[in-house]
Amino acid sequence: MRAAAVTRLLERYRSAGRSFSADGISSFALDDGPRDAPAVVCVHGVPASAYLYRKVVPELAARGLRGVAVDLPGLGFAERPAGADYSWTGLGRWQLAAIDALGLDRFHLVVHDIGGPVGFEVAAAVPERVLSLTLLNTIIEVESFHRPWPMEPFAHRGIGEAWLASMRVPGAFLSIMRLVGVSRRVPAAELACWVPLLFGDDGGRAFLKIMRGFELTSAKQRRYVDAVRDTPYPVQIVWGARDAMLPWRSQGMQAQRASGVIDPILLPAKHFLQEDCSEEIAAAVHRIAM
Repeated sequence: MRAAAVTRLLERYRSAGRSFSADGISSFALDDGPRDAPAVVCVHGVPASAYLYRKVVPELAARGLRGVAVDLPGLGFAERPAGADYSWTGLGRWQLAAIDALGLDRFHLVVHDIGGPVGFEVAAAVPERVLSLTLLNTIIEVESFHRPWPMEPFAHRGIGEAWLASMRVPGAFLSIMRLVGVSRRVPAAELACWVPLLFGDDGGRAFLKIMRGFELTSAKQRRYVDAVRDTPYPVQIVWGARDAMLPWRSQGMQAQRASGVIDPILLPAKHFLQEDCSEEIAAAVHRIAM
């Protein structure tokens, strides 16, 4: 019954979006709201996809904004070319190509997890097109960043493949998500949809390349700090305060220090706060957008 429920949910989810192509790579987009409304581009991290924003996008649309979330190459329904650039630089370049392919001139950015570095690449490349930037549980001071325990094994050859394979064991992925990602209010069937979106048609090989493509350098840290400090666009922080993966007292305060945001919005959520606090996130974006 769980498999049938997951199939139905994924079919319903896929029917809510559309396919498109950017820079020669086919992908999937959620795109809801008036076409002439300000666009809000929501960037996911790992091991997520646009599916993470399936509740946020319609909440943005309900507030008169155009919510847009796309699958990064290697995740979700996006293609997973063996020769693609899965570094933050490459994903950021592709994300900008996707924004252009969708015909978005100026846009608000919402970034999460390693979607932060990906989105910062976009903001650094075209700051004049960014209307605002919302930081959701992400990383900026990347030079000193250490992957949290659920993510660290993926960085190592052999170990990463074994750790990824263990996510197929019934209940394994759900247990980790309940522990560090979401509350028990999120239905198990909805969380089970993450697994096929992670493995895709390549068994997760592209995902492992993403996990091994982190650019933890001083040059990237300077680039990302510059994307949030003294910018031509406003920046806000919305953080899941119960996050044990990227805790507020480390990554959250680093984001506050880098951006200079005085009043961060702390929500009673874990790492994937979009699953539990979609209305609050959309309301915060609406306030900064208007």
